[in-house]
Amino acid sequence: MIFKNISILDENMELQENMYVGIKDEKIDYIGKEMPGEDYGESYEGKGKLLMCGFYNTHAHSPMTLLRGYGENLALQAWLNERIFPFEAKLDGNAVYWGTMMAMAESLRYGIVSTTDMYYFCEDMVKAIEQAGTKDNIGRGVTNFSDSDLYDIEAFSEMKALYGNYHNAAGERIKIDMSLHAEYTSNPKTVMQMAAYTKAIGANMHVHVSETKLEHEECKARHNGKTPIQYFNELGLLDSKTTAAHCVWVESQDMDIMKEKGVTVASNPISNLKLASGVCNVPELLRRGINVTIGTDSVSSNNSLNFIEEMKVFAIASKEKYQDPTAVTPVQTLYAATRAGALSQGRDDCGKMAVGYKADLIALDVMRPNFVPVHNMANNIVYSACGGDIAMTMVDGKILYKDGVYMTIDMEKTIFETEKATKKILSQL
Repeated sequence: MIFKNISILDENMELQENMYVGIKDEKIDYIGKEMPGEDYGESYEGKGKLLMCGFYNTHAHSPMTLLRGYGENLALQAWLNERIFPFEAKLDGNAVYWGTMMAMAESLRYGIVSTTDMYYFCEDMVKAIEQAGTKDNIGRGVTNFSDSDLYDIEAFSEMKALYGNYHNAAGERIKIDMSLHAEYTSNPKTVMQMAAYTKAIGANMHVHVSETKLEHEECKARHNGKTPIQYFNELGLLDSKTTAAHCVWVESQDMDIMKEKGVTVASNPISNLKLASGVCNVPELLRRGINVTIGTDSVSSNNSLNFIEEMKVFAIASKEKYQDPTAVTPVQTLYAATRAGALSQGRDDCGKMAVGYKADLIALDVMRPNFVPVHNMANNIVYSACGGDIAMTMVDGKILYKDGVYMTIDMEKTIFETEKATKKILSQL
């Protein structure tokens, strides 16, 4: 495929106008000012459009589309125990499949090409993602409230089987991560065993860390003053490539450890603000050279996958919190949303507008009132754009969404089945 006469946001997050971009074998094959000699097949007229990297959502629970708007105006623990956990106890594979499919449709609508997920009924998630054509790092979340050996826990057995059957499936669009839910939902023995297993197979780790002040301080009380990061590090969990979600309450020593261990922080600004958990210290994490990415968390705490909205809040929340208008720049935000996210998922050939990288691209309609004038395109994308500006989403060189039309998802059926599954669960509560 060839994009003609299109503006691009290049690998330095700078605007280049009237460009040609050729796609071949899932990758970006040509970027230039002149029409290439090679025939790339179908063409996309790019006048009035901006082509850029798609977004990498690095912390989500996709099937929780079923709980959109279900638990509102509650603090995290009350939200979980009074609304979320009782609903989730009634889930089945069919509900998770359709909840995931709905999340993939919403993701494509808002330019998300890849997601890092933590949930269960993961085989049903795999089926939905494979059909939708998106990318996903799926982790079967593991909890342990007993003294049981990790190898005797059903969730761990599911996680092992998932990794063996589906890691790098669907042309490597689907990757399987190991997922320990959190410090407060496990014990030291479980953490050590998870750490050892993850390191042995060379997998990624995905874990919730210091989301709330209560979680952070109770961990210190349980473990002789150790924070969740210090506790996990001592038990070896951070020896593997780790994405730590939230990190709102991490301390200076935690940041030293995260830098040393190469931990990625997945900041979830809207969810953290909505649940009054706090604001992640993104400026300090970036100053220390820690890889910071952006996640939506689930739509039950967000309540959408509108990633451009997420980027705007990511950029401005720290400005208010730390009283510094220069705290997080649009270029830093765009890097967090694209290349940093791809790297956290182990997708080294993704998230960059450059020849040889996977064609995970989105096109924005920049001829809308909210885009005019353009003094700086990066500024406009982060501060002026909205999710509705996205006209096209491509994954591995295939257009999956274009101008309101889904190429791989039957939206009418997805809406019907999602509502049906939700009503069934509500009838059982």
